[in-house]
Amino acid sequence: MIGEFAALGAALSWTISAVLYKEALQKTKPISANIVRLVCTSMILVACLAVIGKFGVLMNLSMYAVFLASVSGIIGLGLGDTLYMVSLKFIGVARAVPITCTYPLFNLLWAVFLLGEPVTFPAVLGAVVIVFGIWLLGKEKEKSAVEVQRKVLVRGVASALATAMLWSVSIAMIDMAVTLPETGNLDNALAINTLRTASIAVSLLALSPLIDRNFGFLKVQRKTFAALLLGGIVALGLGWFLLAFSFINTPEARAVPISSTTPFFSTLSAIVFLRERVTIENAVGSIMIVIGIFLIFMV
Repeated sequence: MIGEFAALGAALSWTISAVLYKEALQKTKPISANIVRLVCTSMILVACLAVIGKFGVLMNLSMYAVFLASVSGIIGLGLGDTLYMVSLKFIGVARAVPITCTYPLFNLLWAVFLLGEPVTFPAVLGAVVIVFGIWLLGKEKEKSAVEVQRKVLVRGVASALATAMLWSVSIAMIDMAVTLPETGNLDNALAINTLRTASIAVSLLALSPLIDRNFGFLKVQRKTFAALLLGGIVALGLGWFLLAFSFINTPEARAVPISSTTPFFSTLSAIVFLRERVTIENAVGSIMIVIGIFLIFMV
């Protein structure tokens, strides 16, 4: 059961970080926020490796594991998480988190179209349920909403869907990295997660003159910085480590659905902590997405 509990811990970690990110994004741009949290979190993770005497594990990773972890970081944490922050800024936690958690649907599509795996009825039903759930989350209840609001909603939903697609690729790669014969233990999972975060942190920092031209990441306020730092530690340090650890101890088909229960917790968090307006459609859409994910992974 330790693998299942680890996956549930990942879901809770991502819920907490979403609340922290949403608060921080009121005062800064998504790309600036992502640079701050990745650079600071990667420094802390590297320092932790050194303190516990596991830095040598990082240095001894195979080139293939290094490649998988680095590309996973660029795709998932660089591109995916920046779009995730865009969606949080535009449509809030209650809508953005459930939509981004549809990444198992894209994992299914890659398995069918790229690997030629057979399609089962529960998987098809799950896909239909997820799509309907996304539709409910994307509905604008206010009939009198102005055109600008509708454009913001569409942009937020599109960013969340793109995030899910990128995360699906990133998660598949990190699963491959931590289940290699030479990396299937706790120390290597920690080292791979650290490398994954550090690789994209260095890349974004190097590209900051182009992607954050006003160097907004250097101008964030202390409260915003604290929220991004704590969110990064919880999501990237704890959450992704727990997911990688769950892959070692339980099959992906069990770990991914459990880690995707984040919409349940995010809807409650949005109501309690962020005072977001959550409609019946939002709540039902979140539940349907989780049900759809479980259907996809039925064997």
